[in-house]
Amino acid sequence: MSLKKEAEMGIKTAEERSLDYRNAMSQLAGAVNIVTTDGPAGRAGFSATAVCSVSDNPPTLLVCINRSSSAYRMLFENAVVCVNTLSADQQPLSQLFGGKTPMEERFAGGEWSSLETGAPVLKGALASFDCRVRAIHDGSTHDIIICDVVDTAVGEGEEALLYFKRAYRTL
Repeated sequence: MSLKKEAEMGIKTAEERSLDYRNAMSQLAGAVNIVTTDGPAGRAGFSATAVCSVSDNPPTLLVCINRSSSAYRMLFENAVVCVNTLSADQQPLSQLFGGKTPMEERFAGGEWSSLETGAPVLKGALASFDCRVRAIHDGSTHDIIICDVVDTAVGEGEEALLYFKRAYRTL
């Protein structure tokens, strides 16, 4: 069927469906996280809202990462991550990790320690989940990382940083 015929019938193009999807997804509030890794491939990190619990027995979560992310290769090769859930006052750090800022500058914006895997744990995060990568699944432009949680740290913050309708919010 021709594109003209599809338009006449009200059938959306792939680009239109993608835009509609992104607009609909902007209606889902998500916790803002900084996902970090460290090991033989080097230290890296990125901001993510595509993080969720899979199971509590054994403790498992998933993280989605864009294959074009500057942190992708290091995460894949190191096979460890720490998911650091941000408090409301850590928005500037999220912006550093969400852009094209060089890795050294990203990490200079926070205070870091480590737990069992050696992945960077952010001081002041609401919660940190130290993980080993169990599996990586194809998710088209992104990969879905299944992570076994081996240790956790819980912070003392009261307000969470969220992303909703293409803007930061607090709860």
